[in-house]
Amino acid sequence: MELQGKTVVITGASRGIGAGLAEEFARRGARLGLCARRAPVLAESDTVVAEQLDVRDAAAVERFGARVEERLGAIDLWINNAGVLDPIGPLREADPADLARHIEINVLGVMYGSRWYCRHRRRVGGGGVLINVSSGAGRRGYHGWGAYCAGKAAVDRLSECIALEEKDAGLRVHSVAPGIVDTYMQEQIRRSTAEAFPEVERFVRLKQEEKFSSTGWVAARMLELVFDPAHRTDEVLVGLPLEHAA
Repeated sequence: MELQGKTVVITGASRGIGAGLAEEFARRGARLGLCARRAPVLAESDTVVAEQLDVRDAAAVERFGARVEERLGAIDLWINNAGVLDPIGPLREADPADLARHIEINVLGVMYGSRWYCRHRRRVGGGGVLINVSSGAGRRGYHGWGAYCAGKAAVDRLSECIALEEKDAGLRVHSVAPGIVDTYMQEQIRRSTAEAFPEVERFVRLKQEEKFSSTGWVAARMLELVFDPAHRTDEVLVGLPLEHAA
């Protein structure tokens, strides 16, 4: 599927899923707006707007969105991907500052990006697609992942609310659980102790058995969801299949 003429924004595009999405979309010809706390995976060019920013900074997100619009025109797809996993462990042992930082990135960061994109699409005539990257952890609890599960559940509910609020403007909204993807976050999980995260051995086995999905696989499935009529759905909550199970 070629993406010439399409403009896509991806937050958290320095590594992991965000970097994989950026590289795959670029390969297919998309114009890209990329931001992350670290340098995005692709450098600034005629077809790429790349910025280092913290999604907790609403004003910075606004400026970035405006620059993408000015440089590349109407944005067809906005993907809120930036997120963190820490702190891992029982809630009773978590540092309040770490909890606040987590929710600011994983929830407020999604709110800020979504808010700007909703206004952008209304300004350019409606339509567009918003993807908020969620997780299966937002749909069930895990021992030691209180902040992460709570934040991703919030992303699911937020996405449902935005879908209702922007239906009249034609904006399609999906909260996508990409499955188990072999990224830096999975490395963090495998370094966890059994005391902090009792399911750690299951994730170690998945790595040993190479049962993770690749970022390229996730990118291809997201593209189908957004741009292929045969895979279109009006469901807000979407779970991608695992690559090895397809």
